Amino acid sequence: MSEVEKPSQPAPAAEAAVPEKAPEQPANGAAPAAEATEKPAEKPAETPAADAPAAAPAPAKAADVDAIEEQKQESAAAPKKDESETKAPEAPADTRPEYLKNNPALAQFFEHLAGILEKTGHSEMWGVTLKNSEHIPTVNVLIKFLRANEGNLKLAEEQLTKALEWRKKMDPLGLAEKSTFSSKKFKGLGYVANYKDAKDGDVVFTWNIYGAVKDIDSTFGDVDEFIKWRVALMEMAVRDLKLSEATTVIDYAGEDPYQMIQVHDYLNVSFLRLNPSIRSATKQTIEVFSTAYPELLKEKFFVNVPAVMGWVFTALKVFLSKNTIRKFHPISNGANLAREFSFADALPKTYGGKAAELEESARTVSLKEDTPAPTPPAEPAETAAAPAPEASAEPANQATETPKEAPKEAETPKPTETPAEAAAPAAEPEKPAAPAATEAPAAK
Repeated sequence: MSEVEKPSQPAPAAEAAVPEKAPEQPANGAAPAAEATEKPAEKPAETPAADAPAAAPAPAKAADVDAIEEQKQESAAAPKKDESETKAPEAPADTRPEYLKNNPALAQFFEHLAGILEKTGHSEMWGVTLKNSEHIPTVNVLIKFLRANEGNLKLAEEQLTKALEWRKKMDPLGLAEKSTFSSKKFKGLGYVANYKDAKDGDVVFTWNIYGAVKDIDSTFGDVDEFIKWRVALMEMAVRDLKLSEATTVIDYAGEDPYQMIQVHDYLNVSFLRLNPSIRSATKQTIEVFSTAYPELLKEKFFVNVPAVMGWVFTALKVFLSKNTIRKFHPISNGANLAREFSFADALPKTYGGKAAELEESARTVSLKEDTPAPTPPAEPAETAAAPAPEASAEPANQATETPKEAPKEAETPKPTETPAEAAAPAAEPEKPAAPAATEAPAAK
């Protein structure tokens, strides 16, 4: 009550000229309103004086409330921060290598790998036994299949499946390590050689000297045999790449150290434009190699290429990717090949280098001489007995050797007339010679 009285006392002091009305102002609520219009200057001064004490504690309370609310908010937010901090370590729980984190397609490839291996029933690729994502050689193999398909996971999986099925059927490792091929058909046609580069280290070359073909039909006639020889040569080069010994992962967007260089020499190979057997062998070889050996080629040089060989490059563009096509380099003069490499002197003299020729400085598949020659001579000897000079002797021998079988034959067709007629044809060799030649092989 004392606090209410104190503000009422100064009011009569300010209105000393009208003491009677001073006590009525607090009682009547309407009178102050009227006076407020008459004395506006005084009332504004009174209202802040009366309200100031009451309004002062309000802001203080609001500040306290705000402070309390802020404390509550901070305390409520504090556990949220703790929860976020506790969840943060869960993200690093992904302990996969960077090459999987940075390449989702590769990670998915490994998720499907087990199913692919089970489906094909084969796990070997280029000497590498395909395992898991921690096995570096396996990682590099899958990267090659992805790169060959420009990152398309579905296509990469399909190609890997086909390649594994093909290797299971063909056994390329066995072809390279155990098989031997005809020297007559394939000698001098293919080589593998390694050269030293100051920057890249060992560089693997495969040489295909198609100009050395001696017998077109013999070499290319049996397409399956030709492809097996070509695969054996390729596997020798792949083995030199040492993919199974890899310790670093290939940079998906960078250089691939596990690739080779191929040289195809077409010197004196004008027949390639017309010969259908060579066309067939070339087409099937391209199909096999584009499926089974992706991203193993660094560069391919076509040397001594005649103008009529344009169809070969057209065929290659159909089966190979743009990235692979960019690696092809036709060179009209083989002697200029050495200019393409820093180790030019190490190449054979024929190709602009200073080293020995391929026959002496390079390796090739296992070859054998064609020894079946002794067996065919027995057949010609038999067939040689059929000629006309021996034909007259053979019937005589047959007449003496087959008395037991000829009793009925001698009785059935006029035995006395046949010798008489045989003597007549002797003067006319045309009639007897024809039946003797045709009948002798039939009897044999």
